[in-house]
Amino acid sequence: MPEQCDPRPYDALLLLSFGGPEGPDDVVPFLENVTRGRGIPRERLKEVGQHYFLFGGVSPIIAQNRELLDALRKDFAENGLDLPVYWGNRNWAPYLIDTLRTMVADGHRRIAVLATSAYASYSGCRQYRENLADALATLQAEGLPVPQVDKLRHYFNHPGFVRPMVDGVLASLAALPEETRAGAHLAFTTHSIPTAAADTSGTPDDHTEDGAGGAYVAQHLDVARVIADAVREETGVDHPWQLVYQSRSGAPHIPWLEPDICDHLEELHGAGVPAVVMAPIGFVSDHMEVKYDLDTEATAKAAELGLPVARSATVGADPRFAAAVRALLVERAATERGAAPQRCALGALGPSHDLCPVGCCPARTPRPAAAGADWAGPTAQAPA
Repeated sequence: MPEQCDPRPYDALLLLSFGGPEGPDDVVPFLENVTRGRGIPRERLKEVGQHYFLFGGVSPIIAQNRELLDALRKDFAENGLDLPVYWGNRNWAPYLIDTLRTMVADGHRRIAVLATSAYASYSGCRQYRENLADALATLQAEGLPVPQVDKLRHYFNHPGFVRPMVDGVLASLAALPEETRAGAHLAFTTHSIPTAAADTSGTPDDHTEDGAGGAYVAQHLDVARVIADAVREETGVDHPWQLVYQSRSGAPHIPWLEPDICDHLEELHGAGVPAVVMAPIGFVSDHMEVKYDLDTEATAKAAELGLPVARSATVGADPRFAAAVRALLVERAATERGAAPQRCALGALGPSHDLCPVGCCPARTPRPAAAGADWAGPTAQAPA
């Protein structure tokens, strides 16, 4: 079998995502799943759910994951990679545990996992691993076979993830009024997280030079720099840029990463900047945080200011991203077989680790997390 399409020892790929409601009746139950254990009143969840109700109660992430699933299957088939691809979610159907039950019933015992989160953080990596550990413990408690699951490495700087975003920024610049285009600023956006979680994300070796923001900030800055450099090479214009944040939630007294995109737009407008491209580099697809926080809220703020803006596309189901997933899978498979595969990465940080080390992206309350160096296997009893 050619090395470029040899998945051994893996016998299946699991696309693991967040999940989202598919109708108005799903919104509050979905949010209850997301916030389980936090004691948030149902009435408050109804208020939070207004973002979803504006879109008919349907999260765009569901359709986008179906498109990515189709793109992966198509790419695998066209490149001779004979491996089935399944899809499971953390917080809504198809639920992770149900998908794993199906996978073990189909005979799969060595599963590679692609999470729809490209960067290091508790919520973007370790929490997915905790959900995997819970699901494996449930399988064991039900007397079902327990597969080995391996999470593919962070792909924030893989060319197949970065290049579609470069093209998105170029298209957005071209869409701006010609008289404002050369002076446009680039606002690279990602999900804000508590600064305490950012500062402990990844490992100390992954952090920014001053240590602030941990791997989460360092990785985003590296990608933003790569994209800005590529745009300069393509256009001949050195557009100023900044990493900014969106979609903050939680108690106001807890510090989160700043500045917020809307505050940033106000600052740029006050400084006389003629136009802005908002580039959501922290998101794999155009899900609710992009559709509402950027396309609705931030775009309304820009209109109020009279500031021309354009929002660049996320990667979504771009064929180059599907090819990158195939490459990541084959790369990890070769490593598991003891080979030394080519590991592709842009920027200064290089390829991420295959196996999350002990203490990587720690939770406030320690919980078992699968697919990491600290994983000792499922317990005999499934979590409540």
